[in-house]
Amino acid sequence: MSQFFRIHPDNPQKRLITQAAEIIKKNGVAVFPTDTTYGLGCQISNRKGIERIMQIKRLPNSHQLSILVPDLSGISKYARVDNQTYRLLKRFLPGPYTFILDSTRDVPKSILPKRKTIGLRIPDHSICLALLQELDEPLLSTSFRLPEEDILGDPEIIVEKTKGRVDLVIDGGILLENPSTIVDLTGGAPNVLRVGSGSPDVFG
Repeated sequence: MSQFFRIHPDNPQKRLITQAAEIIKKNGVAVFPTDTTYGLGCQISNRKGIERIMQIKRLPNSHQLSILVPDLSGISKYARVDNQTYRLLKRFLPGPYTFILDSTRDVPKSILPKRKTIGLRIPDHSICLALLQELDEPLLSTSFRLPEEDILGDPEIIVEKTKGRVDLVIDGGILLENPSTIVDLTGGAPNVLRVGSGSPDVFG
């Protein structure tokens, strides 16, 4: 049975954040708010959790999920970042962007199907950042969108739709149903792959 926590979006209750982190650490799959949409995720070492996410969304094994980290030091652990790229990331993160970067060996092979790049995010959302800081490793995440349906921004509807298929739903209020803007930084100049919440204009 899924647990349901209502957490204040601006001042997250420490007790609830700790309890949420414990559920995720025990191989839990969770739905949680970000600065764009609700995310569906688990820790990056949770292989069964990743399989459950793929099944819930009916994603192919080749689909690339994003790694959520609490700060820039987390990005430098999982992606190769030169000085120019670091300055760009520092300018736009935390924020509504996912950056595609060349991965390091610290990224588990189980989440890199035949590719050497990874999407990384630092969401600008108090609940999500508090949760990431409480965990001992990043979250692997994707927008909460069920097959053949729109992205859902109402946690009450999310609870109904998941029907016990996740271990935790965190209610952080109703969110806009607009995912992050995806920017590929692996080819030198930034290449916008998807326009979402973050303005693409700054990348030319």
